[in-house]
Order: sequence, then C-alpha cells, then structure tokens
Amino acid sequence: MKILICSDGKPAADNATRIGGLLAGPSHAEATLLGIAEKPSDERPLRDALEAQAQSLRADGVAPEIVVRAGEPVRQILNQTSTTTYDLVVIGARHTGRTGLYWRSEKTYEVIKAIPPPVLAAIGECNRLKRFLVCTGGKEFIEEAVQLTGKVATAVGASVTLLHVMAEPPAIYADLVRLEEDVDRLLGSRSELGLNLRRQKEELERLGVPAEVRVRHGIVIEQVFAEVQQGDHDLIVTGSSRARGMLRHYIMGDLTRSILNHANCSVLVARSGKLASARGFWQRLFGTKA
Repeated sequence: MKILICSDGKPAADNATRIGGLLAGPSHAEATLLGIAEKPSDERPLRDALEAQAQSLRADGVAPEIVVRAGEPVRQILNQTSTTTYDLVVIGARHTGRTGLYWRSEKTYEVIKAIPPPVLAAIGECNRLKRFLVCTGGKEFIEEAVQLTGKVATAVGASVTLLHVMAEPPAIYADLVRLEEDVDRLLGSRSELGLNLRRQKEELERLGVPAEVRVRHGIVIEQVFAEVQQGDHDLIVTGSSRARGMLRHYIMGDLTRSILNHANCSVLVARSGKLASARGFWQRLFGTKA
C-alpha cells in the first residue's frame, strides 16, 4: 500500500500525520509526507514542521519520504497524485464554522473532488482505528469502498459495521419495518438490499474482518451519527462517484458533505464503482445466464 500524507505544517496537519502513522505502521505501507508552501517565506518553517512530523512517523515504525512543493495546495496535491499512484491520501480537515455548505476549509472538499485516490479526512485527535462504520446505501456501487475498508481494517485489526438507513415509512407499513430491522431475515432474503448487504458482509469476513450489518429508519444524517455515537466508531466510510462525460473529477453528494461537516471522527471518502447492469444483478439472483 502507498499512502500520501499531506501537510501544510500547521496543527491540523498533525492529525493527518497521526492517522497516517496508525495506518502505515501496521500495514507496512510506503508513506510519503507531502508539504506544500504557498509562499516562499513558508518553506523553511514548513520543512522544520515536516521533519518533526516525520520523526513522529518514525516512532510508529514508518520511514516516510519527504516531498516539498510550492504553489496552490489543491493543484500540487493533484500533481503529486497524477505522477505517482497512491492507494490512499490523508489530509487535515480544519473546522472553520457552522454556517453555509462547507464547515471545514474549502480545500478539504476540493481535494476530495479533484484527485483520483480515496481521501481520508483526519478529524479529531484520533489515537486508535478499531471500529469502522460504512454507510453502504445497500447498493452495488459502494462495493469498491467496502473492499478498500476491508483492506484497511485487516491491516489495523479493526471491525466494520455496515449501516443502511431507510426513510421512515407510513405506519401501515409497520410489518415491512420489522422485516427490514430483522437483519438475519433481511440477509437471508432475495431482495436486492439483502443480497447486496450479505455479499458485502461476506467479502469483509473473507478478509478476516469482523463485520455486522445494521439497519435504521429515519433521516439519514441523524441516524448515521446516532450509530457513530452508539457504536463508538473511529472512522466513517462514505462514497463519491466519478462525474459523467469528459470531466475528470468526483461528485461529492449532500450526504458525504454533511458527514464531513458534522463529524467528530475521521472520514474516509472512497471512490464508488459503476452501477452494475440489471442483467448482472438477475444472473446473481437466479444463477442464470439470461
């Protein structure tokens, strides 16, 4: 695994370095510590900060390569990830307020939308990575995110909760709610949701990752953070998808943005795969070639 840890030498970047070490140490990953100086006068203090951050990584058994670039941060991170292939990019996510669309530095959201690799936004002073929450949506296109989560969880010895949130239906559908909240029955059913969640759970367990499925009803963002609090999770995994057409960027939906805004723990924004064809779904459902 190759991990890029981005730093501007400021305190928020220390969280990124800490989490980068928690990931890179157990997984024996190659780590690059990328520092970006926006002004020439920033370069000397930046190099000093990078050396201190590198020293903390070495204490975790990680020997990072230090790279210093000058210029606009998002463009420089994009340049770095375009010339070298990374499995994961770790960035700081400084809180800037609680109004408008973006509660953190806008560069956080711009990096997530601009670069090809998955992005882990380091939030809070995380000292462990043992419980992951994956917001699945119950669809196939999240499976690349599940696979990435499984690899990371395997490396650090974490468990994973697959969470699916459904809108609260009218009272006349109470039987349907009970069916969906009976996870064992749901996973044993031939519904699209049941099949997808069972496959995702089995994929994690195949990697040796303890996995459970949780189903909630209500407003998605509220239920996500209720689950985070109840389960004492260290990392939330959510998705983004590639824009259609010639545009080379990723779309960050309202849910992912809201999770980043509200989170008190780190958030991994994975890249979602393409929607499978209906033909492929029915083949898996019935074992046919029709």
